[in-house]
Amino acid sequence: MLTLRKKIAVALLLALGGTMAHAQPKPAAKDIVIVHGALVDGSGWRAVHDILTKDGFHVTIVQEPLTGLADDVDATKRVLDQQSGPVVLVGHSYGGSVITEAGADPKVSALVYVSALQPEVGEASGQLLSKFAAPNDAMRATPDKYFYLPAAKFRETYAADLSPSDAQFLADSQQQLAQKALGAPVTAAAWHNKPSYAILTTLDHVVSPQLQRWMYQRSGAKVTELAASHASFVAQPAAVARVIESAAKQTD
Repeated sequence: MLTLRKKIAVALLLALGGTMAHAQPKPAAKDIVIVHGALVDGSGWRAVHDILTKDGFHVTIVQEPLTGLADDVDATKRVLDQQSGPVVLVGHSYGGSVITEAGADPKVSALVYVSALQPEVGEASGQLLSKFAAPNDAMRATPDKYFYLPAAKFRETYAADLSPSDAQFLADSQQQLAQKALGAPVTAAAWHNKPSYAILTTLDHVVSPQLQRWMYQRSGAKVTELAASHASFVAQPAAVARVIESAAKQTD
């Protein structure tokens, strides 16, 4: 009888231990990696960076070359390699395609799409952009096939809710995007098995709000809507930072 009691006690302890282990919460992410979009560099993320840093996060901003999807994914992976993890990987605009592929890294615990493209495996950025016409197609191409926004069109297209001086700074620090980057399909879609959060910008004239809604519904992302232009990370940095922090804590 004593042996039977011992066996029952051991079984109960194992069962309770298994339940307790299963109930352990995921560790909150402390590392944030931000991937900027096309037609800008990472400097516009300063305000978001400062909010997150003040709140105790370690923030790194990837400066992709924008010379091709594979190059931009590699640049992001190099930064991810330097993190201890878990990492929240944030992508804006075209940067969403980059994090969709680079986010397969095991250190990445969550993805945040900020008015960003969210392709499926085999889909290219340009293919998605053509699904719903952008409200304002002002992009031009250089003779060597790099896209840019003319300075005179930048504010009304990209940053209508910024002051003229802030919009001018973004225009003056603009990074051109290789046409081939838009034609390259992603080979992995991390949002299938990583929690994804999305900021849908309803006043966007670069990535159509209709396209954003369609992509985020397809993926099941947790969506936050902002009445903002494509430059929400400059116009409303506190709101953008809140979504990133929610992803870090995975508070639904």
